Amino acid sequence: MKNIRYHNMLKHINARTIRAHLIITFGLLLNALGWTAFLIPAKITGGGITGVSTLFFFGTGFPMGITYLIINAVLVVFAIKILGLNFGVKTIFSVVVLSVLFSLLQEYITKPVVSDTFLSTVIGGILGGAGVGIVFSQGGSTGGTDIIAMIINKYRNINPGRIILYLDVFIIASSFLIFRSLEKIVYGYVAMGITSYTIDLLFTGSKQSVQVFIFSKKHNEIADRIGKELSRGVTIIDGTGWYSGEQTKILLVMVKKPEASQLFRIIKEIDREAFMSVNNVMGVYGKGFEEIRT
Repeated sequence: MKNIRYHNMLKHINARTIRAHLIITFGLLLNALGWTAFLIPAKITGGGITGVSTLFFFGTGFPMGITYLIINAVLVVFAIKILGLNFGVKTIFSVVVLSVLFSLLQEYITKPVVSDTFLSTVIGGILGGAGVGIVFSQGGSTGGTDIIAMIINKYRNINPGRIILYLDVFIIASSFLIFRSLEKIVYGYVAMGITSYTIDLLFTGSKQSVQVFIFSKKHNEIADRIGKELSRGVTIIDGTGWYSGEQTKILLVMVKKPEASQLFRIIKEIDREAFMSVNNVMGVYGKGFEEIRT
């Protein structure tokens, strides 16, 4: 019986992992399209290692996909040595897939999709940001300046977001050395702003958490499933029904918003008559959620 339950749990975990990687791949495709179909044809440089790879491409003609892979490979090696092996398989997966997508799409997309520079900036920024936001929502990362920020943050109490911002500003400003155009720098900053805003729209929503109170006579079974399938802690609170006078158990669970649908499914499968109260919360800090920072 235990072997069957373990096998089912393993199948569930594998299915969830495959689904996450498929979603990440879709996000990477959007990001690659934003660059190769809109930003690069308009000769606009964005931030991150992708921006550095773009500068190399415009300056030397060297394929940006290869440059992106080489730089990130070096950064990943340093990250593993400094941050440990738990740094993330999804990041390595994202770097390799994005490098391949850059190389393939750059070969097939040889003409600008739209001729207007500002429109290219807007569409490219939206697609790039949407892609990164989707990757982040699945616990992945596109590497690059994220890795640099995490390494610096390990030794200095500097907000990673601020580090990434400074690096992006410097990278985009460096495009002046190639294009000799202040206009291109301004377009680069516009693309950076649109990308950041789009990431926030997608990623911040996925980081939001909900607080759920569950009233059910099958509280033990529900708590057990939540712990096994969602890897979330459950707090049991003693309660008394005012009208019935009956003693009852109340489950208190904190989950991230994308996990809420899975939580509801578990409850529905076990007890369709369960009563729930769901509240959005401003922030959840601690193990499994956000790190407390001062």
